[in-house]
Amino acid sequence: MQELANTLDVESGRDRLDTADDLARFVRAHELTAFRLGTRDLAGLRELREALRAACLAHTGSPASPEAVTALDRQLSEAPLTLRLDGDGEAALGPAHGLSGLPAFTAHLAVRIATAAGDGTWARLKACEAHDCQWVYYDRSPAGRSRWCTMAVCGSRAKMRTYRARRTR
Repeated sequence: MQELANTLDVESGRDRLDTADDLARFVRAHELTAFRLGTRDLAGLRELREALRAACLAHTGSPASPEAVTALDRQLSEAPLTLRLDGDGEAALGPAHGLSGLPAFTAHLAVRIATAAGDGTWARLKACEAHDCQWVYYDRSPAGRSRWCTMAVCGSRAKMRTYRARRTR
């Protein structure tokens, strides 16, 4: 999830899902070949990335845009999951049989989100509040209340802007 959300560097504008070659590199680097993602999936994958980023930004207290929520809901509805039981009676949630491409990958992410929601780690996956950053990071702070990817850069900039705004009044 985090790797997908961070394929766009908001500050520089560099999109690592811009071309078919970028997609192929991403798929290889993250061992996603089983999903058979192709060029036809690029636009949907970028839409999924932005919807995930919006959900992670909501974890900092900023509301997710209705468009992002709608896009994520639509993509998740096109990615059905099934519950499977193994010979030992263990249950596992997974993508429905026959899925490939973006729906299969989305179903895979849905399983990871459901698992992370269950163990409390989903709410700690956040997007930096800085409008020129929005890097997705895992909040390791004890209270789980961080708002910036790094206090040294984005947090410091935000605090300096607030300070200057107060001084100019």
